[in-house]
Amino acid sequence: MALALYRKYRPATFGEVVGQSHVTQPLRTALAAQRINHAYLFSGPRGCGKTSSARILARSLNCAQGPTDEPCGECDSCVALAPDGGGSVDVVEMDAASHGGVDDARELRDRAVFAPAQSRYRIFVIDEAHMVTQQGFNALLKIVEEPPEHLVFVFATTEPDKVLTTIRSRTHHYPFRLIPPGELRELLERICAEEGVRVDPAVYPLAISAGGGSARDALSVLDQLVAGAGEEGITYERAVALLGVTDVALIDAMVDALAAGDPATVYGTVDRVVEAGHDPRRFASDLLDRLRDLVLLRSVPDAAERGLIQSAGDEVTRMREQAEQLGPATLTRFAEIVHAGLSEMRGATAPRLVLELLCSRMMLPAASGDETAVLQRIERVERRMTVAPAAGTDGPAGAESAEPVRETTAAGPPAGAPDGDPAPPSRENPPAEAGRGSAPSRAEDAAERPPAQPTESGASGRAPTGAAETADSGSTGGGRPAAELRQVWNDLLRAVAERNRPTQALLLNASLLELRDDRLVLSMPTGGLRKQLMQARRIECVREAMRAVVGGDWELECLVEGEERSAGASAAPPSRPERGGGAAEPHPAPPSGPATERTPAPASPAAEGRSAPEADSRVESTPASAPPVRPDPAEPPVPPEPPPEPEDEPPDWEDAEVVPPEPEPPRPPEPVAADPSGASEVPGPVETVGGGSAPDAGSAPGSPAEDTVAAEPPAAAERFPGPSAPGGSASAVTAASPAGNGPLERDPEDEALELLVNELGARRLD
Repeated sequence: MALALYRKYRPATFGEVVGQSHVTQPLRTALAAQRINHAYLFSGPRGCGKTSSARILARSLNCAQGPTDEPCGECDSCVALAPDGGGSVDVVEMDAASHGGVDDARELRDRAVFAPAQSRYRIFVIDEAHMVTQQGFNALLKIVEEPPEHLVFVFATTEPDKVLTTIRSRTHHYPFRLIPPGELRELLERICAEEGVRVDPAVYPLAISAGGGSARDALSVLDQLVAGAGEEGITYERAVALLGVTDVALIDAMVDALAAGDPATVYGTVDRVVEAGHDPRRFASDLLDRLRDLVLLRSVPDAAERGLIQSAGDEVTRMREQAEQLGPATLTRFAEIVHAGLSEMRGATAPRLVLELLCSRMMLPAASGDETAVLQRIERVERRMTVAPAAGTDGPAGAESAEPVRETTAAGPPAGAPDGDPAPPSRENPPAEAGRGSAPSRAEDAAERPPAQPTESGASGRAPTGAAETADSGSTGGGRPAAELRQVWNDLLRAVAERNRPTQALLLNASLLELRDDRLVLSMPTGGLRKQLMQARRIECVREAMRAVVGGDWELECLVEGEERSAGASAAPPSRPERGGGAAEPHPAPPSGPATERTPAPASPAAEGRSAPEADSRVESTPASAPPVRPDPAEPPVPPEPPPEPEDEPPDWEDAEVVPPEPEPPRPPEPVAADPSGASEVPGPVETVGGGSAPDAGSAPGSPAEDTVAAEPPAAAERFPGPSAPGGSASAVTAASPAGNGPLERDPEDEALELLVNELGARRLD
């Protein structure tokens, strides 16, 4: 039968004890000076050398050349007390775990009074001394307090606090500690060299970790690995399988996924852990050890050189990269969550579920309001700044230069707007006339829409500066993989949703391709969705969200899935201001001609007597770029062509264009009845054939008039409405007249024929 390694390589002298110099040096000094106490207390973790040191102390005390700090190893006492010796009758070892009662203590007290048979001292080594009962300690108290000259007690325990205080106060207490990993590795390497076994360097950290700082436990693990080693020696794969530890590849995959915020990889790693047969508790413990190493590497860059972490060289390099991806606050929060989760896993019926819940907590810092979660969110925001391109320093300058443009746009009125306030509508206009009068205003609104190709005029509008800014800012030096934006994409969607919900809904269907040369490249499943997303207002919404989340000034490019992106493709079509506000793009002047004219009627004496401000307030003028032109009654009117719809935008029913009504030839004014009261004549509402009112005489003859407002009507009691045409428009012109005079009417048939001739170009058959 092979001798166990921890017995075969048990230290025989104080010089061979590993990692306990703080104990061995004072003991050797005391032995060399012949200052020997009657009782010693050795405390510390298991397997750190307490019992071995007690045997070495007994060997040094009973050596033929002693007491000495270096036993000779040749005398009968040294040979008997050697690691492979048979023992001595004067050195008694007893285990208090099975002999800790009061009767055992009384028997020991009775035997202790006898003198040694062969040696200088009679030594009692009581292992697991904390297991002695209080009655047992009370039985030993008198002899420990006043022992004979030849009697020495050595108490060894892992829990010195449980030793009776009156006993502990009468001993020299030497606390042992766990062996440092560096010294323990040297011990394992030396033993493997003496045994002639080849060991993969990555195996030593596994054995040291399994030993937990105990030399005896580490040697037991190494003994198991040596027993199962083949001709190739102890390999890493064999050690992982035998020891049941978590493969470092799984730990690396979990840490990388947490750093990238990739839930799919995180939960996939948990599934791999369970499928490989690993205990979720052990995986969480190993993950906590890795987080501890990352915290040290983040705080102390040379932690590996100082011996603070015990890992192979290539593994330390990989851990440095992981520490750079995670901030100290994030690592600390991860470690706290895993540590708390280990307590939750004790006795849990579903440890995998607890592990998955831990992962969800680590990936959602916003779900917690504690200080570490807030710090983690701050670190995440700071990391986003590194995603911005190197030319992002030009972003603030570009933003500052864009501010004056926005201010100028907001300050100036849109092109084609009247300088003065519009006049209130007349109270006597019928509904049909109001409907006809609103058509030119809609046509003017449609005329303000920019053409398909923007002009280079000096209009106060925001010109597309994406190409110029890209050229000035320079290239970022190559494309950026979409993986770098995974942790920013959700925040970008939230920022877009705050500005425009429909745009955020479109982005949910988009796929993030890359970030290249200050350009965000997306892909959409269909061309229709791409066309919707590439509207100017949606592009500006996405750019503002990118500036808020990532920083810098970005252009947007959208492809259809399967479409090859052309080099130097335009990022966005010319932007168009939204209805109801924004900058006005340069646009051509409205066409002049029959479509926008109104023929003035002869001025009446009452209108001439009206003051100029009152007349101006009742007249709406057209833009100066479209002066009125009197049409030829002989020529049929030509309807104007509607403005072209921009090709880059889908139909928008809110911006639908309305074709203005066709012009009508002038008609002579109807006679006006005189007021019997002697007051000045008040003109009645004179209407054209199409139902529009003639311009007021207060307007200047040369001033353009798009639509005029008639004079105020007389009292309601003096108005006599005439019959209505089948179409709902007035078929007769009624004027105010004194009592006794009927209204002047026109034949509806004549009016219909006149409309056919003037509007449709028909000719009379007679």
